[in-house]
Amino acid sequence: MKKRFLVIIRLLITFLVWVLGGYILHRYEFFIAFGDIDNIVGIMPFALVLTGASGTTAILWIKHTKQRMPISATISLLIVLSAALFPTALRGNWWINPTVSNESQSVPDLSVYAPFSEGNKIAKLDGKVNLRLNEYLPVLDGATALYPVYAAFAEAVYNEEVFSQNYVLCTNTRSAYEAIISGDRDIIFVAGASEQQMAYAKSVGADLQFTPIGREAFVFLTGKENPVDNITEQQIRNIYSGKTAEWRTLSWSEGGKIIAFQRPEGSGSQTGLQNIMGTLPIQVPQPLPDAGLIGTNSLMKQVSVEWRGVQPSIGYSYRYYVLTMYANPNVKLLRVNGAEPSTENIQNGNYPFVADFYAVTNGEPTGNAKLLIDWILSPQGQKIIEETGYTPLITAGKSK
Repeated sequence: MKKRFLVIIRLLITFLVWVLGGYILHRYEFFIAFGDIDNIVGIMPFALVLTGASGTTAILWIKHTKQRMPISATISLLIVLSAALFPTALRGNWWINPTVSNESQSVPDLSVYAPFSEGNKIAKLDGKVNLRLNEYLPVLDGATALYPVYAAFAEAVYNEEVFSQNYVLCTNTRSAYEAIISGDRDIIFVAGASEQQMAYAKSVGADLQFTPIGREAFVFLTGKENPVDNITEQQIRNIYSGKTAEWRTLSWSEGGKIIAFQRPEGSGSQTGLQNIMGTLPIQVPQPLPDAGLIGTNSLMKQVSVEWRGVQPSIGYSYRYYVLTMYANPNVKLLRVNGAEPSTENIQNGNYPFVADFYAVTNGEPTGNAKLLIDWILSPQGQKIIEETGYTPLITAGKSK
């Protein structure tokens, strides 16, 4: 009776171990992507789960005699190592000295969008503007890609006689979030915050309020000579989770290894990628085959680099930044799930990666900050968003 009971317990534990293993593999999309795993780094998490589950099964069922102690100890060690190495394997973080650059990211010339500068390129309204701020001008900051939008807001609404460039700054998404949290800015214009930015804001008692003001497509880029024109959402998830590392898996047999460039943590475009990946871990950037491929340290330039006669890179950004602010003639936008990131597809929802961008305040907007945000949501403010090259909101709203 006791022996039968022990057998039942071992059967139950074995079943639960394999169910847990199956859940982990399902959770990290190894079942649906298994046919697209084409590299050792990508298969390692799968192998570790199988090793852990098989080892646990073996420990449960082998007879633990003195003669078999070395075998039992070895299997136990493999189980422990599998569990310990699994997080590292998920992110592909095996490299001690990956090829990275210490240079700062290059940016486009922003002076051409400076408010009230002669011959600037920002959008302008015809006729009388419905709001004029003559004092207590809100200090603005934000993402590089959104600078032309909020610079145009300032030129339209601020009194030029009391204006100075210190009222409209452009430090980048990460620095803008730090500044709004510390109280050094009145409004920042950015994509959504990362989990780390929200956690930091909460830890210091900041109350970030997000007012959607427009929409933009998050796009994926390759070199112009890359024959791949369309990519699926699952293929993107496979590439950036490390499962797919060869262009041949995407039907380009001559492409070689995929060089998947990424942006720094906390940047607006990196947050965009994180939103697409959801809870699926993003693989750390893998070592480059040559340090020279870092190029100008701008993703817009990196993605068009050549290696052994092909353009093997992929990257991502926001549509307006790619097409207008930092255009690279050697780069093309990929269709995703068959839909190109056109204005029409952004509006009708056919393109899958469309997100709001926001006017963010620390606490509910008040005073002139509120007046400015309300005006941005008016037909005149939305017209500036459209004329700049972004997609205005169909209906204005507010969310946290």
